[in-house]
Amino acid sequence: MQTAIIRFFNSISSPFLDILGEAFSYLGEETVFILIIAWMLWCGSKKQGYIICSTLFTSLTVMNIVKAIVRAPRPFQVLPEITGKRLATATGYSFPSGHTTGAASFYSSLAVTARKQWLSLVCATAIVAVGLSRTYLGVHWPLDVFAGLVLGITMTITTSHMFGRLYDNPRHLIRTSWIAGSVGTLAALVLALLIQSDSIDPVAFTDLMKILSLAGCGYLGFALDQQKIHYLTTGSLWVRILRFVTGVVLVLLVMASKSILPTHMVFSFFRYALVGLLVTVLYPWLGRHIRIAKGEYLFTPQVK
Repeated sequence: MQTAIIRFFNSISSPFLDILGEAFSYLGEETVFILIIAWMLWCGSKKQGYIICSTLFTSLTVMNIVKAIVRAPRPFQVLPEITGKRLATATGYSFPSGHTTGAASFYSSLAVTARKQWLSLVCATAIVAVGLSRTYLGVHWPLDVFAGLVLGITMTITTSHMFGRLYDNPRHLIRTSWIAGSVGTLAALVLALLIQSDSIDPVAFTDLMKILSLAGCGYLGFALDQQKIHYLTTGSLWVRILRFVTGVVLVLLVMASKSILPTHMVFSFFRYALVGLLVTVLYPWLGRHIRIAKGEYLFTPQVK
């Protein structure tokens, strides 16, 4: 059955559908998630951003562990007549689909926290589109996509309320963030060193290393903000737009540094770690000290 579905999608492929499939697939990639979460953390609701971050991190960590255990090949690696598309995003093993897991977790938690009917419809459409696109592109079996859907949505249902309650308890939030951040960061660094020394399978563990470094330093940033920074996301519309655009440029520059940095895994670890810290604490800390027009700060300092 799975082979028949893959072959069906291959039989209807066309340049237009290829473009459409790649566009839908992009909705399940890290850049989109980071930019939307950055808007929430910098310009919207920090609590909503924290819940979505935490749900997404949990889903992707579990997904990457399952990938490393199962180590299933992808359709284009098994079926000679299938030419996989957008292979730059097919970096790990096949089961479950990482794009689908991320999209299911991210967009379902966005819908749950926003509680707007129109947004829920958009999010549901995005989840289905990402899943279908991964099968159409020949990089995932239908079972991979189904497992990703179940995993992502299950994580939202079981953890989003818990993360919301945790955020409302600052003392527990700080302690939990320090622990999760320290464990995640250390685990990511160990994985980076083991991958670089060829001690473990890079296909199985590289993506796990990246998500742990991003999540670990992200949680360290949450802890530092709750203890020291206390920035606010308020400000006039133009200030928030300037805040977002400036921050996005910084994040994209860090992500683009991959092209000039050595290919050593430790450099990859530091790149993702820096993105996690930049989004959650470094950029807000810097913005609290920068005055712009009309005496406003780029980030609003909390009045104590």
